[in-house]
Amino acid sequence: MARYKHIDTSPRFLAVDLQRQLLPGTFEHALNHLLDREIDLSGFDARYVNDVTDAAAYA
Repeated sequence: MARYKHIDTSPRFLAVDLQRQLLPGTFEHALNHLLDREIDLSGFDARYVNDVTDAAAYA
């Protein structure tokens, strides 16, 4: 009979702090800045809403 190793399948979540991970001067930092401050994303808000209450899918 095979002796299988126990696999821990309990979920693990890692906290992500974008201020510490997106280093200034990198493409990722510039893209984050553009998406957060410069580009108007209201078109997506109108398209992706909750069907029941019309609330935005994500804040």
